[in-house]
Amino acid sequence: MPTNFLPTGTLLTFEMLLRSCSPVSTAMIHVLLGLCTLSCFFFHFTDSFHGPDGKVYHGIVTPSGLAVFKSGLGVEVPKDDRYRMGFVDLLHAVMAVMVFSAIALFDHRVTNCLFPGRAKEMDEVVESFPLMVGVVCGGLFLVLPTTPYGIGCTPS
Repeated sequence: MPTNFLPTGTLLTFEMLLRSCSPVSTAMIHVLLGLCTLSCFFFHFTDSFHGPDGKVYHGIVTPSGLAVFKSGLGVEVPKDDRYRMGFVDLLHAVMAVMVFSAIALFDHRVTNCLFPGRAKEMDEVVESFPLMVGVVCGGLFLVLPTTPYGIGCTPS
């Protein structure tokens, strides 16, 4: 079972790069949110496998199978169904983006900078949105498992 349901690496990167609010940092927060959102989405379509030589090979899960990052390696890519992208994989990627967004909006540095003067409204959103996303996405993660393991989570 995949262990990378939550965008922990992306979230850690976001928190490390997040700075206090200024006109320049507001633009940078928008760019950082966009890049981290793309990262959450993209990395849900990655997977790895052990080749016959014992090396680990990484690729992108597509509807037709795994596309290895480096072509021409002379390694046969597994043709298992778990290396094919399906609707559930897309749903997991969208849910990962929702989880990242909920956690990012939970940070007052983000809400105060992106929505100045709306502290009361944002407090109401912060009270309910992360809980709602957690319950819905957590339930869907359990009910609809996905097959790609992601980079760094190779099966044994």
